Amino acid sequence: MRSGKIMSDLNVTLFQTELVWEDVEANLTAFQAKIDSISNSTDLLVLPEMFSTGFTMNAEALAQKMDGRAVQWMKQIAADGAVHIIGSLIIGSKDRFYNRLIWTQPDGQIYTYDKRHLFRMMGEEKVYSPGNQRITVDLKGWKIRPFVCYDLRFPVWTRNTNSDYDVAIFIANWPAKRALHWTSLLRARAIENLSYVIGVNRVGTDGNGIYFKGDSAVFDPMGNYIFQKSEAAWIETVELSYDLMAEYRQEFPAWKDADHFQINP
Repeated sequence: MRSGKIMSDLNVTLFQTELVWEDVEANLTAFQAKIDSISNSTDLLVLPEMFSTGFTMNAEALAQKMDGRAVQWMKQIAADGAVHIIGSLIIGSKDRFYNRLIWTQPDGQIYTYDKRHLFRMMGEEKVYSPGNQRITVDLKGWKIRPFVCYDLRFPVWTRNTNSDYDVAIFIANWPAKRALHWTSLLRARAIENLSYVIGVNRVGTDGNGIYFKGDSAVFDPMGNYIFQKSEAAWIETVELSYDLMAEYRQEFPAWKDADHFQINP
Protein backbone atom coordinates (compact mmCIF):
# COMPACT_ATOMS: atom_id res chain seq x y z
CA MET A 1 0.00 0.00 0.00
CA ARG A 2 1.13 3.52 -0.71
CA SER A 3 3.29 5.14 1.97
CA GLY A 4 2.02 2.76 4.64
CA LYS A 5 -1.49 4.20 4.44
CA ILE A 6 -4.61 2.12 4.79
CA MET A 7 -6.42 2.88 1.55
CA SER A 8 -10.20 2.73 1.39
CA ASP A 9 -12.04 1.24 -1.54
CA LEU A 10 -13.45 3.53 -4.22
CA ASN A 11 -17.08 3.63 -5.35
CA VAL A 12 -17.63 4.87 -8.90
CA THR A 13 -21.04 5.35 -10.57
CA LEU A 14 -21.26 4.94 -14.34
CA PHE A 15 -24.01 6.46 -16.51
CA GLN A 16 -24.67 4.64 -19.76
CA THR A 17 -27.51 6.55 -21.38
CA GLU A 18 -28.99 8.05 -24.50
CA LEU A 19 -28.26 11.72 -25.20
CA VAL A 20 -30.65 14.28 -26.62
CA TRP A 21 -29.07 15.63 -29.79
CA GLU A 22 -27.73 19.17 -29.38
CA ASP A 23 -30.11 20.03 -26.51
CA VAL A 24 -28.19 21.12 -23.45
CA GLU A 25 -31.16 21.75 -21.17
CA ALA A 26 -32.85 18.45 -22.02
CA ASN A 27 -29.68 16.53 -21.23
CA LEU A 28 -29.01 18.36 -17.96
CA THR A 29 -32.61 17.74 -16.88
CA ALA A 30 -32.34 14.04 -17.75
CA PHE A 31 -29.04 13.62 -15.90
CA GLN A 32 -30.42 15.50 -12.90
CA ALA A 33 -33.25 12.97 -12.63
CA LYS A 34 -30.84 10.04 -12.99
CA ILE A 35 -28.51 11.40 -10.33
CA ASP A 36 -31.43 12.08 -7.98
CA SER A 37 -32.47 8.42 -8.34
CA ILE A 38 -29.19 7.06 -6.95
CA SER A 39 -29.73 5.59 -3.49
CA ASN A 40 -26.30 4.12 -2.81
CA SER A 41 -23.19 5.90 -1.58
CA THR A 42 -20.65 6.85 -4.23
CA ASP A 43 -17.46 8.88 -4.58
CA LEU A 44 -17.45 9.70 -8.29
CA LEU A 45 -20.09 10.14 -11.01
CA VAL A 46 -18.89 9.45 -14.57
CA LEU A 47 -20.88 10.86 -17.51
CA PRO A 48 -20.19 10.18 -21.22
CA GLU A 49 -18.28 12.31 -23.70
CA MET A 50 -20.13 15.52 -24.73
CA PHE A 51 -22.88 14.54 -22.32
CA SER A 52 -24.84 17.77 -22.82
CA THR A 53 -25.05 17.67 -26.63
CA GLY A 54 -23.96 14.36 -28.13
CA PHE A 55 -20.83 14.11 -30.29
CA THR A 56 -21.46 17.04 -32.59
CA MET A 57 -19.23 19.25 -34.73
CA ASN A 58 -21.67 22.15 -34.32
CA ALA A 59 -19.34 23.80 -31.84
CA GLU A 60 -19.95 27.41 -32.80
CA ALA A 61 -23.65 27.17 -31.95
CA LEU A 62 -23.32 24.98 -28.86
CA ALA A 63 -20.05 25.95 -27.14
CA GLN A 64 -20.26 27.08 -23.54
CA LYS A 65 -17.88 29.07 -21.36
CA MET A 66 -16.26 27.74 -18.22
CA ASP A 67 -18.68 29.87 -16.19
CA GLY A 68 -21.62 28.76 -18.32
CA ARG A 69 -24.75 26.76 -17.55
CA ALA A 70 -23.37 23.22 -17.88
CA VAL A 71 -20.26 23.77 -15.77
CA GLN A 72 -22.31 25.55 -13.10
CA TRP A 73 -24.70 22.59 -13.13
CA MET A 74 -21.78 20.20 -12.53
CA LYS A 75 -20.55 22.32 -9.64
CA GLN A 76 -24.01 22.28 -8.08
CA ILE A 77 -24.30 18.51 -8.43
CA ALA A 78 -20.90 18.06 -6.79
CA ALA A 79 -21.68 20.42 -3.93
CA ASP A 80 -25.18 19.13 -3.23
CA GLY A 81 -24.18 15.47 -3.31
CA ALA A 82 -20.72 15.83 -1.75
CA VAL A 83 -19.47 13.87 -4.74
CA HIS A 84 -16.99 14.28 -7.59
CA ILE A 85 -18.40 14.37 -11.14
CA ILE A 86 -16.77 14.19 -14.58
CA GLY A 87 -17.92 14.44 -18.18
CA SER A 88 -16.88 16.34 -21.29
CA LEU A 89 -18.44 19.46 -22.80
CA ILE A 90 -17.97 21.71 -25.80
CA ILE A 91 -16.07 24.68 -24.41
CA GLY A 92 -15.24 27.87 -26.28
CA SER A 93 -12.20 29.91 -25.25
CA LYS A 94 -10.25 32.62 -27.09
CA ASP A 95 -11.74 31.84 -30.51
CA ARG A 96 -11.04 28.12 -30.14
CA PHE A 97 -13.24 25.17 -29.29
CA TYR A 98 -12.33 22.22 -27.09
CA ASN A 99 -13.80 18.84 -26.29
CA ARG A 100 -13.04 19.42 -22.64
CA LEU A 101 -13.36 16.95 -19.80
CA ILE A 102 -14.44 18.72 -16.63
CA TRP A 103 -13.69 17.20 -13.23
CA THR A 104 -15.60 18.99 -10.47
CA GLN A 105 -15.04 18.50 -6.75
CA PRO A 106 -17.57 19.16 -3.95
CA ASP A 107 -15.55 22.18 -2.80
CA GLY A 108 -15.95 23.79 -6.24
CA GLN A 109 -12.43 23.11 -7.47
CA ILE A 110 -12.28 22.15 -11.13
CA TYR A 111 -9.71 20.20 -13.14
CA THR A 112 -9.82 20.14 -16.93
CA TYR A 113 -8.44 17.89 -19.63
CA ASP A 114 -8.76 18.80 -23.31
CA LYS A 115 -9.09 15.74 -25.54
CA ARG A 116 -5.69 15.10 -27.08
CA HIS A 117 -6.55 12.82 -29.99
CA LEU A 118 -9.26 14.26 -32.20
CA PHE A 119 -11.29 11.87 -34.31
CA ARG A 120 -10.45 12.78 -37.90
CA MET A 121 -12.95 10.28 -39.34
CA MET A 122 -15.65 12.71 -38.18
CA GLY A 123 -13.62 15.87 -38.85
CA GLU A 124 -13.16 16.62 -35.15
CA GLU A 125 -9.64 17.97 -35.75
CA LYS A 126 -11.08 20.63 -38.11
CA VAL A 127 -13.38 22.02 -35.42
CA TYR A 128 -11.69 21.46 -32.07
CA SER A 129 -8.21 22.19 -30.79
CA PRO A 130 -6.23 19.37 -29.15
CA GLY A 131 -4.97 19.40 -25.60
CA ASN A 132 -1.38 18.68 -24.64
CA GLN A 133 -1.52 18.11 -20.90
CA ARG A 134 -2.71 15.07 -18.98
CA ILE A 135 -4.15 15.41 -15.50
CA THR A 136 -4.08 13.13 -12.47
CA VAL A 137 -6.62 13.76 -9.73
CA ASP A 138 -6.37 12.49 -6.17
CA LEU A 139 -9.60 11.08 -4.72
CA LYS A 140 -9.47 9.37 -1.31
CA GLY A 141 -5.77 8.71 -1.93
CA TRP A 142 -6.44 7.07 -5.30
CA LYS A 143 -4.67 8.58 -8.32
CA ILE A 144 -7.08 8.82 -11.23
CA ARG A 145 -6.28 9.86 -14.80
CA PRO A 146 -9.15 10.62 -17.21
CA PHE A 147 -9.12 10.50 -21.01
CA VAL A 148 -11.65 11.03 -23.80
CA CYS A 149 -12.77 8.42 -26.36
CA TYR A 150 -10.25 8.27 -29.27
CA ASP A 151 -7.39 8.65 -26.73
CA LEU A 152 -8.00 4.97 -25.98
CA ARG A 153 -6.27 3.95 -29.22
CA PHE A 154 -2.96 5.59 -28.27
CA PRO A 155 -1.09 3.60 -25.60
CA VAL A 156 1.87 5.98 -25.42
CA TRP A 157 -0.37 8.86 -24.33
CA THR A 158 -2.17 6.67 -21.80
CA ARG A 159 0.92 4.83 -20.51
CA ASN A 160 1.09 4.49 -16.74
CA THR A 161 4.76 5.36 -16.27
CA ASN A 162 6.07 4.55 -12.78
CA SER A 163 2.53 3.70 -11.64
CA ASP A 164 1.53 7.35 -11.91
CA TYR A 165 -2.14 6.42 -11.67
CA ASP A 166 -4.36 3.73 -10.16
CA VAL A 167 -7.43 4.19 -12.35
CA ALA A 168 -7.74 5.29 -15.97
CA ILE A 169 -11.18 6.53 -17.07
CA PHE A 170 -12.26 6.78 -20.70
CA ILE A 171 -15.49 8.62 -21.46
CA ALA A 172 -16.79 8.15 -24.97
CA ASN A 173 -19.25 8.27 -27.84
CA TRP A 174 -17.90 5.04 -29.39
CA PRO A 175 -20.00 3.60 -32.25
CA ALA A 176 -21.37 0.07 -32.08
CA LYS A 177 -19.69 -0.93 -35.35
CA ARG A 178 -16.32 -0.73 -33.57
CA ALA A 179 -17.47 -2.24 -30.28
CA LEU A 180 -14.87 -5.01 -30.47
CA HIS A 181 -12.11 -2.38 -30.58
CA TRP A 182 -13.58 -0.57 -27.58
CA THR A 183 -13.71 -3.63 -25.34
CA SER A 184 -10.37 -5.02 -26.50
CA LEU A 185 -8.51 -1.76 -25.99
CA LEU A 186 -10.02 -1.11 -22.56
CA ARG A 187 -8.82 -4.55 -21.45
CA ALA A 188 -5.39 -4.01 -23.00
CA ARG A 189 -4.94 -0.68 -21.21
CA ALA A 190 -5.76 -2.36 -17.88
CA ILE A 191 -3.33 -5.24 -18.44
CA GLU A 192 -0.40 -3.19 -19.70
CA ASN A 193 -0.77 -0.47 -17.06
CA LEU A 194 -1.57 -2.69 -14.04
CA SER A 195 -4.43 -0.39 -13.22
CA TYR A 196 -8.20 -0.34 -13.11
CA VAL A 197 -9.74 0.88 -16.34
CA ILE A 198 -13.25 2.32 -16.61
CA GLY A 199 -14.96 3.01 -19.93
CA VAL A 200 -18.26 4.90 -20.05
CA ASN A 201 -20.04 5.02 -23.40
CA ARG A 202 -23.48 6.18 -24.54
CA VAL A 203 -26.32 4.22 -26.11
CA GLY A 204 -28.90 5.04 -28.78
CA THR A 205 -28.70 6.77 -32.15
CA ASP A 206 -27.34 10.31 -32.52
CA GLY A 207 -28.28 13.12 -34.90
CA ASN A 208 -25.91 11.77 -37.54
CA GLY A 209 -27.65 8.40 -37.54
CA ILE A 210 -24.77 6.68 -35.75
CA TYR A 211 -25.77 3.86 -33.41
CA PHE A 212 -24.12 3.29 -30.04
CA LYS A 213 -24.64 0.19 -27.90
CA GLY A 214 -22.72 1.18 -24.84
CA ASP A 215 -20.57 -1.70 -23.65
CA SER A 216 -19.48 0.48 -20.74
CA ALA A 217 -17.13 -1.61 -18.65
CA VAL A 218 -14.78 -1.81 -15.70
CA PHE A 219 -11.64 -3.97 -15.78
CA ASP A 220 -9.36 -4.82 -12.88
CA PRO A 221 -5.53 -4.56 -13.19
CA MET A 222 -5.32 -8.15 -14.43
CA GLY A 223 -7.76 -7.50 -17.26
CA ASN A 224 -10.74 -9.25 -15.66
CA TYR A 225 -14.22 -7.87 -16.09
CA ILE A 226 -15.70 -6.31 -12.98
CA PHE A 227 -18.76 -5.16 -14.90
CA GLN A 228 -20.06 -4.65 -18.43
CA LYS A 229 -23.46 -4.10 -19.97
CA SER A 230 -24.61 -3.52 -23.56
CA GLU A 231 -27.56 -2.00 -25.41
CA ALA A 232 -29.67 -0.66 -22.54
CA ALA A 233 -29.40 2.57 -20.59
CA TRP A 234 -28.37 1.95 -17.00
CA ILE A 235 -26.70 3.37 -13.92
CA GLU A 236 -24.26 1.15 -12.07
CA THR A 237 -22.02 1.71 -9.04
CA VAL A 238 -18.88 -0.42 -8.85
CA GLU A 239 -16.48 -0.82 -5.95
CA LEU A 240 -12.74 -0.87 -6.64
CA SER A 241 -10.43 -2.61 -4.17
CA TYR A 242 -7.13 -0.88 -3.54
CA ASP A 243 -5.70 -3.96 -1.83
CA LEU A 244 -6.29 -6.11 -4.93
CA MET A 245 -4.36 -3.68 -7.10
CA ALA A 246 -1.53 -3.16 -4.62
CA GLU A 247 -1.04 -6.87 -4.09
CA TYR A 248 -1.01 -7.60 -7.82
CA ARG A 249 1.52 -4.85 -8.51
CA GLN A 250 3.73 -6.31 -5.80
CA GLU A 251 3.59 -9.89 -7.06
CA PHE A 252 3.84 -8.92 -10.74
CA PRO A 253 5.83 -5.64 -10.89
CA ALA A 254 6.10 -5.40 -14.67
CA TRP A 255 5.95 -1.61 -14.42
CA LYS A 256 9.55 -1.64 -13.11
CA ASP A 257 10.75 -2.96 -16.51
CA ALA A 258 8.85 -0.47 -18.66
CA ASP A 259 10.69 1.58 -21.26
CA HIS A 260 11.45 5.20 -20.43
CA PHE A 261 10.38 7.86 -22.91
CA GLN A 262 9.30 11.46 -23.25
CA ILE A 263 6.24 12.78 -25.04
CA ASN A 264 6.54 15.95 -27.09
CA PRO A 265 2.93 16.97 -27.79
